[in-house]
Formats: sequence, structure tokens, C-alpha cells
Amino acid sequence: MNKKTNPGLKIICLNRKASFNYFFEDLLEAGIVLKGSEIKSIRDGKVNIADAYAVEKKGEIVLINSHISPYKQASYSNHNPTDERKLLLNKREINKLIGKMQRDGFTIVPTKMYFKKGKAKIELAVAKGKKQYDKRAAKKNRDWNREKSRYIRRSS
Repeated sequence: MNKKTNPGLKIICLNRKASFNYFFEDLLEAGIVLKGSEIKSIRDGKVNIADAYAVEKKGEIVLINSHISPYKQASYSNHNPTDERKLLLNKREINKLIGKMQRDGFTIVPTKMYFKKGKAKIELAVAKGKKQYDKRAAKKNRDWNREKSRYIRRSS
């Protein structure tokens, strides 16, 4: 099975836990403000967005709790691994996200980080948290699909 992927897109890291813990309503792409040592570390693939989320601070959207490991070759100008990083969005998109977070109780969760035409981008999901019974149903459905595919493979 060949999946068609965008040739200019290089995925750095995925947040697989997000789709299990949240219902996604909307996906959008944002740029990130990074320092030189951060982008070098991201190019090495030393980034983790599993526990990250985005909030509003002073009219801007900020990514919190993302971990970018320090770059070894950057001496005194190295960065703090868990700094808050500003996300680059249009004013209209920022206002829409702030409204959804305040009125409807949505959260903004990063789903993947990738390079697009040499620029680091992050895909954000406007999401609502799943309850425990929703997670159990998703796990049960996934296991059933796995068993079904095994059965079909054996029978043919």
C-alpha cells in the first residue's frame, strides 16, 4: 500500500496520543517562532509534542509544554527545552480560536510537527476531550477491526 504524501513535507514528530484522548473538530496549520539552536535540534528530530497544548496569552497563541532537546554544538546560546513558543497565525484565526476556547470549552492540541518548504510548521487540532467510556469504545472498535482483518486474511 503506497500512501501518497506531499513531496515537500517531512514529518518530524506525531502526537498519536491526541487522537485517542480528544475528538478533533478542526485542523489548522501554524508556523512557530524558533531560535537557531531550536531549529537545529528539530532537524535532528529531537522534539516531543506528546504533552503539549496551546493557550492564549496577551492576544497571541502560545505553545506550552513542548520539549525541544538542547543542541549539543550550541555553546552559550543554547535554549531552554520547555520554553513557551509563539505560534504564527492570522488575527482572524487567533480570534476564532480564542472564541472557541472560551465559549465552547475546546482545547488546542498539536497533532504533528513537520517541515514544509524548509519551514517548521505545526498542525493544531481544535479538540474536545473524550470521556472514559469513549476511549473504551475506541479501543474496542480498534481491536475488533484488527481481529476482523486477521480473520479475512486467514480465510482467503
